[in-house]
Amino acid sequence: MTTLTLEQAHLIITAALAKSKEAGYNPMGIAVLDGAGHLKAFAREDGASMFRFDVAQAKAWGAVGMGASSRVLGQRAKDNPNFFVSLAATANGKFLPQTGAVLIRNAAGELLGAVGASGGTGDEDEAICIAGVAAAGLVSG
Repeated sequence: MTTLTLEQAHLIITAALAKSKEAGYNPMGIAVLDGAGHLKAFAREDGASMFRFDVAQAKAWGAVGMGASSRVLGQRAKDNPNFFVSLAATANGKFLPQTGAVLIRNAAGELLGAVGASGGTGDEDEAICIAGVAAAGLVSG
């Protein structure tokens, strides 16, 4: 099984922050998790609130744990709210099904982890995550 390297995680964060800056988004927090949901790397821009880490990590943790982007999980939560409230409670608050995290896969489609962002709208958060994954030569999902 291929693993996500620290170098790749840093590249994802660097590219995501560059995309955010280019687009003029608010200060971001970006969390990259490995395939087991463990934190690989995190960055919080100057001026980003203290909540950015927890939100970014919870988006990514839910994505990697459920094998789907947080956008997909958000839609599933609308369709089955009781399950997702129970899941969030079971996960001790580490699970957040809100747009802003994508899976990280290699070219062969193997799951390497997930990246989540917090600071902008869900669409903005998701866009910079996608840009970061692509810049690392990996595939988002």
